[in-house]
Amino acid sequence: EEGEEREPGAISERNILDSFTESREVAELIGNLRGVFGELVTREMAVERFIGIMDKYQEQPHLLDRHLEGMMNSLLDIIRDSGSPPPLVHLAFKFLYIITKVRGYKRFLPLFPHEVRDLQPVLDMLAKQNPRDPDTWETRYMLLLWLSMICLIPFDLARFDGNLVSMEGQARQPTMDRILEIAKCYLVVSDKARDAAAVLVSKFIVRPDVRQSRMADFLDWVLSMLSKSSSQTMEGTVIVNGMLQALAQLFKHGKREDCLPYAATVLKCLDNCKLSESNQMVLRKLGMKLVQRLGLTFVKPKVAKWRYQRGCRSLAANLQAQGAAVQNQKREVAADEADEDEEYDIPAEIENVVEQLLIGLKDKDTIVRWSAAKGIGRITGRLPKELADDVIGSLLDSSCSNISFQETDNAWHGGCLALAELGRRGLLLPSRISDVVPVMLKALTYDEKRGACSVGSNVRDAACYVCWAFARAYEPTELIPFINHISSALVIAAVFDRDVNCRRAASAAFQENVGRQGTFPHGIDILTTADYFAVGNRVNCYLTISVYIAGFPEYTQPMIDHLVNMKINHWDGVIRELSTKALHNITPRAPEYMANVVLPRLLPLSVGSDLHTRHGAILACAEITHALCKLAQENNR
Repeated sequence: EEGEEREPGAISERNILDSFTESREVAELIGNLRGVFGELVTREMAVERFIGIMDKYQEQPHLLDRHLEGMMNSLLDIIRDSGSPPPLVHLAFKFLYIITKVRGYKRFLPLFPHEVRDLQPVLDMLAKQNPRDPDTWETRYMLLLWLSMICLIPFDLARFDGNLVSMEGQARQPTMDRILEIAKCYLVVSDKARDAAAVLVSKFIVRPDVRQSRMADFLDWVLSMLSKSSSQTMEGTVIVNGMLQALAQLFKHGKREDCLPYAATVLKCLDNCKLSESNQMVLRKLGMKLVQRLGLTFVKPKVAKWRYQRGCRSLAANLQAQGAAVQNQKREVAADEADEDEEYDIPAEIENVVEQLLIGLKDKDTIVRWSAAKGIGRITGRLPKELADDVIGSLLDSSCSNISFQETDNAWHGGCLALAELGRRGLLLPSRISDVVPVMLKALTYDEKRGACSVGSNVRDAACYVCWAFARAYEPTELIPFINHISSALVIAAVFDRDVNCRRAASAAFQENVGRQGTFPHGIDILTTADYFAVGNRVNCYLTISVYIAGFPEYTQPMIDHLVNMKINHWDGVIRELSTKALHNITPRAPEYMANVVLPRLLPLSVGSDLHTRHGAILACAEITHALCKLAQENNR
């Protein structure tokens, strides 16, 4: 509880950086590298200091943007200087890697020099590297990223080959083959260079000259490596990982018409790998990523005309729109245009892809479920209306019989993530809201006992994400019939949830609904009391904030019912005791209901067989009786 009280302060302190204040010190560190690289102690001190500075910006990496180019150029000057000894070059690459780790390689890539004259030196540097040296992997990682940028030069690579017979009379390899060989070599290593090799493949293979002459052979090699390697051995896992990364990147960055001829073959090979049975989380996640990208390759890249659209992206366009009439008119037009969608055939493979993604929603690891949920959202957005509705139906039946009570918490969590993704993208039409809201409300209080503790905090968190997504997706009129249920459920989660992250998620979802929907009863008043920081302290939530919110008649009874039905029998004794104290404090808000409904319900529970319920019920009877007694004395009743 102490930790929870400190949390808000810690968060506010951590985010006070407003600029890159150590830029001068970093410039000095980089400038002094030539002097410190020779001594182990001074070298390690320089690296430690640089890591210390950079790590401060992990949460606000954009503050480095103005200085990225300067730092990079200083380090590249050292790397390009022919007089720099190898240890100094490795140190400069290590510094470059530390910057990429904080800012992310995608932001970094365009800053690499990518002129024709850079190609040969980078290839030569890579040729000198030992792929198995554990101390210099940063060098190889950065060189591969650099090469992935250089290989975008818009000249035919055959021009760089000149006379392929060298001075000694031996045939030299063409540049295209050299780059491919480097990529293949690093796709099967076990360090970070493998990730960069996958990026290199995705940029290099899609070049027009390479695509025509090498893409088919390269994909053959990848698929044969996949089918030969077993994900049960360590070595096999490393190879499968590299191949999946390469394919996922290739199908992301390649043009659809280039990748489509190979997609069915790749999907078949992927099916044969049976990745869903692998015990390696990363392989299952990469499998999900690749399956959805293959699915996106099978269907045309067009946004569904039938999706529900609330307002416009542009504020100016929204202000010009003449109220709801224009919106309705737009929707009618969209409905007419939707018929055009039905014209093209959807390949049979899509069914296989969607089925695998629905199975992925039940995976035992969060990152796999999250990848599957995003895949469901992306693919559904490209399907005709009837097929998309089938996917949503399957999700509510299978993945959300996921959301039936026999299913595990994993299936519930995956189902909620998928519903939120579909809602966020406008793919859950208003006709489906009545099916989804009951599921969402159950998920907001999902808590399943396992041994001495319980599971379900991730499900409740994901349910808050669904509420947040719906607030942004729908017009207020669509949600009016469900507003009282949703607002009560979010308030209850924000105040009475055991986990601080769920309380904060519920508070954020409530805030989004108040701002976007504007229909939550007493929204602003509750929001200012139960904000992100206030709900950080559990005792304060149960004993103070709850009493204030219970003062609004719309929330009084749902809050009392929740405490009596869900919290006084909770597995955690602290929660049981806090709940009964909360009932004591809320009693003055609804004394008649407490005396006539709640107490008669609690009395049989206080002699029941379940120990937790019995303990909670006895305490609750005592607390409510005490509160009623105080009320009676005050009011002479």
